[in-house]
Amino acid sequence: MTGVCGCCGALRPRYKRLVDNIFPEDPEDGLVKANMEKLTFYALSAPEKLDRIGAYLSERLSRDVARHRYGYVCIAMEALDQLLMACHCQSINLFVESFLKMVRKLLEADKPNLQILGTNSFVKFANIEEDTASYHRSYDFFVSRFSEMCHSSYEDPDIRTKIRMAGINGLQGVVRKTVNDDLQSNIWDPQHMDKIVPSLLFNLQSGEGTESRSPSPLQASEKEKESPAELTERCFRELLGRAAYGNIKNAVTPVLMHLDNHSLWEGKTFAVRCFKIIMYSIQSQHSHLVIQQLLGHLDANSKNSATVRAGIVEVLLEAAAIASSGSVGPTVLEVFNTLLRQLRLSVDYELTGSYDASGNIGIKIIKTHEERQLQEAVIRTIGSFANTLPTYQRSEVMLFIMGKIPVPGVHPALTNAGSGGCEGIRMIQIMLLKSLVQVTTGFQTTNMLTALPNSFLEPLLSFSLMEDPEVRLLVLTILLSVIDRHDNTPKFSSISIISDISVLKLKVDKCSRQDNLFMKKHAQQLYRHIYLACKEQSSGPQHFETLYTLLALISMELANEEVVVDLIRLALALQELAQTNEESLSVYNRCAVHALSAAYLNLICQLTTVPTFCQHIHEVIEMRQKEVPFLLPEDVFIENPKLPASLEKLEGDVLFQQSKITEVLGGSGYNTDRLATPYIPQFTDEDRLSKRKSIGETISLQVEVESRNSPEKEEVRRNTNTSEEITFETLKNAIGKYQSNTFPMFLMMKFSLSALPRPPPSPSGTISSGYGQTQSRSVPVYEMKFPDLCVY
Repeated sequence: MTGVCGCCGALRPRYKRLVDNIFPEDPEDGLVKANMEKLTFYALSAPEKLDRIGAYLSERLSRDVARHRYGYVCIAMEALDQLLMACHCQSINLFVESFLKMVRKLLEADKPNLQILGTNSFVKFANIEEDTASYHRSYDFFVSRFSEMCHSSYEDPDIRTKIRMAGINGLQGVVRKTVNDDLQSNIWDPQHMDKIVPSLLFNLQSGEGTESRSPSPLQASEKEKESPAELTERCFRELLGRAAYGNIKNAVTPVLMHLDNHSLWEGKTFAVRCFKIIMYSIQSQHSHLVIQQLLGHLDANSKNSATVRAGIVEVLLEAAAIASSGSVGPTVLEVFNTLLRQLRLSVDYELTGSYDASGNIGIKIIKTHEERQLQEAVIRTIGSFANTLPTYQRSEVMLFIMGKIPVPGVHPALTNAGSGGCEGIRMIQIMLLKSLVQVTTGFQTTNMLTALPNSFLEPLLSFSLMEDPEVRLLVLTILLSVIDRHDNTPKFSSISIISDISVLKLKVDKCSRQDNLFMKKHAQQLYRHIYLACKEQSSGPQHFETLYTLLALISMELANEEVVVDLIRLALALQELAQTNEESLSVYNRCAVHALSAAYLNLICQLTTVPTFCQHIHEVIEMRQKEVPFLLPEDVFIENPKLPASLEKLEGDVLFQQSKITEVLGGSGYNTDRLATPYIPQFTDEDRLSKRKSIGETISLQVEVESRNSPEKEEVRRNTNTSEEITFETLKNAIGKYQSNTFPMFLMMKFSLSALPRPPPSPSGTISSGYGQTQSRSVPVYEMKFPDLCVY
């Protein structure tokens, strides 16, 4: 029988003989290339035999693995690789099944070299684009096995590194093979992502010392490319770059879970690195999905430690900076609502010392300094998000944040919260105003009416009446950011007497029609709040410097002739405030107000370019330098102010004279009637926020001030001999007459109506921007005098 079998050896199928012939007697000699070419030609000529070739090779490989004949194992895998590369027929699927069976056999072996050999073959296979689809092939085993190899703990560090890198390459191969194949099990399913992503992050973390090079690691040296961390980053980027809209969540969720499970938020560095890779790798239009997941994760960790929440916020900050202008996505206000909610929660935790709203002692110890760091991080993040928004959306965010600021008296529940509640209100006010500072930084608008609408400006100015100096300073900073459209603010960072403002290289544009309308509507509000801010005993050097900058910016950004006149009146009123000292201000504050007035008048006289005006201002300043230098900014706004023990009432040439200024400006066409009238602020109901006057006192004071001191009232007094006040009842009765009378009766009423007060006419004049540019001023319709017969 033995002889018979030997004789029948030549009768074995040809494909088996061709396969046998590729194996040399000594495995050290390697694959017999000539015979391999014959086998490849046969497979291409008879593709129906390809599956049998694969099955036979698989049989031989299994036998060689069992017998530890690893040389022949390598030859078998090399042959399989070459056949895969050469054949793309419809029968390839059955051959692939045999191939994957052999790869699986190698990956299950204990020998690291066999695992690496199997992985390399799989990676080659993954790079082949098959002509036919496979309906039944599964890669679940390979995902699990490669993920396991990524966590290898082999004793020898060199071999451990090779196994881990093989696992990373294998996962990359699985992704390439399945990500675009609709017939395969979805690689983006959580069951796969929960294995792939943590395996990659585990290896990425081992190279945490090297900063991520965004957006691509192509510049790495050859040595770096060989490290698991670099290979992982490359693989991770490829995975994220292939993620479609619906797959982003499944790809990012395991990252969040990994950072949670290994307490990696607190260190921040690795978490930030991970999300830098994510944000640079995904398609830019999907950025907002990552942002939304991070915000949701922040909410889910609301009762976690401040360091964890701060880590998430820092990641949000970096992500927003990287993302495109559409990073916030469709739910703009929801993004800011989440951040503001976290800000408020942090303030509550800091004040109560507990994560439990009922006041019970929390399990975790709340550290005040950690909560403060979190609050600052949230505020910076709000600013980072705002910088990605177009102007109109940023304006919406400004209004949204303003609506969140608690106002005592408007929110009764807040007012009655007790001493702890009052401190909480104060802290929330400061935090939200700091957020507004971040949002308005770099804000650019061409229309001040839309940038500062009533719904934003009025509550903002209300906070400038608060007793808290920090709140008032934040309000002034916000105003500077919105008004400054030419980056002039840094040029007024300190108050000083500048002999020639041309050295500042100020940028001044012609005042637009919208700016004129804005000042018509809101100028008196701005002047009033500047005046009242100077009356505050708690105002310090920063307040006066900011007020000086605000006056300067109004002069350059929003000034026409009427505005210039009012600003000069305001500066003279500040001098009178410090002179009479009805508010019992300290010596420092009185000197500071004098210095502020002098510095501003020095600036505005050079902007108007009226020589006689400039001469008067400079004469007074020179006199002060000789006799009372403590009334100038150089002696006041320094570290150790040079102040007298007391400040007596000043007289003579050290004061700016309103009569003299009226005379010199009147000769240049300015409104002398208005210039000659001392400025007195118009009080409103907002003063109830200052907790200094009741509403009744405020209204009575307002009526008194308006009836005695307004320029408009003076003209009415000159034109008519009546002292009748225009009250609500007067207007109500007038309207009733219109409703009940016929047209002929209207003609009889014209004389009484023509006695109504009108603003004084303003002569046509010009204001210079400091560079020889002039601005013409037209008289508004409501200031024109019409013939009596035309008034009904």
